[in-house]
Amino acid sequence: MRLLAIGTTLLLTACASTSETNPGRTATEQLLMARAADLAVDGLRLPIPPGSRVFVENRYFQGEGSAYATSAVRGALSEAGFALADDKSQADAVFELRAGTMSLEQMRRVVGLPPLAVPINENFNVVSLPELSLYSRRDRVGVAEFSGFVYDARTGAPLGAVTPMVGEYRIRSHKVLMMVTWGQQSARPNERDPGDSWREF
Repeated sequence: MRLLAIGTTLLLTACASTSETNPGRTATEQLLMARAADLAVDGLRLPIPPGSRVFVENRYFQGEGSAYATSAVRGALSEAGFALADDKSQADAVFELRAGTMSLEQMRRVVGLPPLAVPINENFNVVSLPELSLYSRRDRVGVAEFSGFVYDARTGAPLGAVTPMVGEYRIRSHKVLMMVTWGQQSARPNERDPGDSWREF
């Protein structure tokens, strides 16, 4: 009887828990970087005839978001009328990419007192004080800068250089009396009509 009571108690008090993984970047931060990369390569052209087969060399194009940025470059070249080659042996020209930056910036303007970390003893332990402001504005900016050069896939002879391509994507939000907020709080794709999720080049 005692064992039955213990078993019943354990069943009644059982609970379930879930765990979550947290990536290094939030969804909004990832979108800021992706949109900046899209804007940087908008209108990309190479100093070679349209229709040329191009191999995009990205082994020196490293860093967070580089895979997305490489795909954005490939998409821009396709839109510009170039053919994409899977390796150098199939290409007329090689476009070697390099990244100046692909990261985030943040700026906050405060009318009042910003958040402060105040030391409280000689061991530099600190206590955090919240923001006390009449008005504050926060800007989060994704910044992308790429450049590169083009050379003949067979001879290695230089064919031209691509000047730095720069893109920025900004999210701005406002807060009054630390309570009332407005502005774009997250990056969302534009609404599309059904069937309008693609277009021909």
